[in-house]
Order: sequence, then C-alpha cells, then structure tokens
Amino acid sequence: MRVLIAGGGTAGHVFPALALARRLAASHGAEVHFAGTAGGQEATLVPEAGFPFTTVEARPLLRKVSVRALSAPMSALASVVRCRPLVEGSDVVVGMGGYVSVPVAVAAIQARRPLVLHEQNAVPGLANRALARAARTVALSFAEAERMFPRSARTILTGNPVREPILAVPSEREVLAKEAREELGLDADRKTVLVVGGSQGALNLCRATVDALDRLGHRRDLQILLLTGNAHLEAVTRSLVPGREPIVRAFPFLDRMELAYAVADLVVARAGATTIAELTVCGLPSMLIPYPYATGRHQEANARALQRAGAATIVMDEALTGELLAARITDLMDDPDRLGRMAARSRTWGRPDAAETLAEAVLEAARR
Repeated sequence: MRVLIAGGGTAGHVFPALALARRLAASHGAEVHFAGTAGGQEATLVPEAGFPFTTVEARPLLRKVSVRALSAPMSALASVVRCRPLVEGSDVVVGMGGYVSVPVAVAAIQARRPLVLHEQNAVPGLANRALARAARTVALSFAEAERMFPRSARTILTGNPVREPILAVPSEREVLAKEAREELGLDADRKTVLVVGGSQGALNLCRATVDALDRLGHRRDLQILLLTGNAHLEAVTRSLVPGREPIVRAFPFLDRMELAYAVADLVVARAGATTIAELTVCGLPSMLIPYPYATGRHQEANARALQRAGAATIVMDEALTGELLAARITDLMDDPDRLGRMAARSRTWGRPDAAETLAEAVLEAARR
C-alpha cells in the first residue's frame, strides 16, 4: 500500500502526520511518502524521521484583496499539475489540513485517488471544509467539528495522532519524572507547573508568568518549568531574579516533551490541537490560554471542548495578567482533589489510539 501524506507548516501539524506515518509503516507495512513546502518544519522533521519527502508549491488562502491573493489561483493550478505524478503513484492520499495539503488533495481528486482528510481543530479550516465533499473520509479530532462540515461528508471521530514517546508517559511516568528532575534541575519535593508558549513562544504568556513569580514568592513548595520559545528566552532570563522563590527553569523548547509532561502537576499552555491531544493522552490537568488571533478562533473552541469535559480551565489572552495567573495557579495547586478530577477527565477525553484509528480509516478508504 502506497500512502501519500500532505501537510505541515508548524511542528504541531507535522507531529500528528509523522505519528500516522509511523503507524502505517510499522503496523500495516505501508510505503509512506510526504509532500510539503520547503519552508515549513516538515522539510526538516520528515527527512529526519526517515520518510521520503517531496516539496510542493503552496500558498496560504488569503481572505483580503491583494496582488498576491489575485495571483494565488494561477499558482495553485500550476502546483496541482505538478502534483499529479506524485499522486498517481499513490494508492491513497491523506490531507492533514492547512493550505499545504490543498494542491495535493485537488490533484488526488482529479486523478481519482481516494482522499482522506484529517481535521485537527474544533473549528475546521477553510481547506478541509472546501474539500470535504470529495473526500472518502473526513477524520475529526473534536466531535464539535462535525456540524461545520457538509451533511454529505462522511466524518469519523479518530482523535489527533500523538508521538510514541508522549504516549508512553502514563505507563512510564515515574521513570521519566526522575529523569526530568535530573536533566532539567528540578526538585523532587516540589510540585511542578509547566508553562508552554508553543513552538513559536507566546510573549504575553511569558510576561504574565514572570509577573506572577513576584506574587508566588512565598511558595517554596512550587517550581516552574517555563518553555519560552527561541524568541523570548533571553528577555525572560533577564527578568528572573536568581535565588527567588519559586524555582524557575526556563528553556526555549524541549526535544523530549515527554520529560516535561511526566514531571508536571499542572500545565499552562495555548490551546493548539496537538498540545491538547498530548495533554489528554498524558492525563494532565490544564489551564488553557487560547491564542486570540487563531483563524476562526479555533483555539478558543478547542479549549472550550476541554473545559466542558472538566479537564481544563480557561483564561482568555486579553484578560491574562500576572496577578490573575498567580491566583489561578494558587487555587488549583492548593486543591489536589480538583486537580485529580481534572486529570481523570483529561485521561477520559484523550485518544491514545488516534494514530491506529486514523491508519485504519486510511487503509479502508484505499480498499474501497
């Protein structure tokens, strides 16, 4: 079985695609090929993972009038034509969402190759909504997304595939947490709050965290693991006062996020789809601060779904201050029963079998 996966951009889009690819190859013997842009993170992450990769031309779907917007249809058409040979050599095509997958998906439709779409978010992207009628299957990470697709679309709830090291956290938490404390300089006798700005960082979240430290200065039972993103590490580090409580360990990012998740008692993060999938398979309680400029406010919709499940609390970005963040952290960390309930509901909401469920949907589409 030859499978072509199209998608990418940020790491949050690439990791689920790679999780799917590994499951297809390891469990089902599929030959998996990737298509993506030269400028996205897929151009680095996919070859590093050992999968063949072909670059395609793709542009974001612009919603305002400009010279670039007017030229986009011609560029897209040319890209579709160039994708045809790649698509025709495949038994099934998987679009993982976003503009990167559009020319490959359209080429699949033209070549009459089975097309499976995967939608990460609770609010579907424009590309997936436009292509849904022509797809054999539209796989969803959030049940809430179904109502926004055409009734004729065949949707299934699979969840969002998660990397194998993250899936291992629940069963190996104790061993990984010990390694995390050694590697990251954390104290075994303190509770850990993990603050994640995302792969690009989150300046407002980083500033609020630094401000919150002043208000948490009496907490000798806490430590903060802060992932700032490359852009904000220097500014955050300059703002930290050596020796002040609580302990703070700041890093731009971690290659091994399983260590951070294993040691965390509470996670403060944006509400990207991959972040939510990882938090829930690890069974972690969270405080979510949705990115306010996400298209269609999809991060807010993602966060609301987890809030309704009882697994997360929400602070809107425009309301976020150091004072509010410190108060919320204090309320949650001082209520272990509530944290325990949130963790249990997070675990219940999570879908650790998402990669296998999606892989089976891809293979079924190819067989039909």
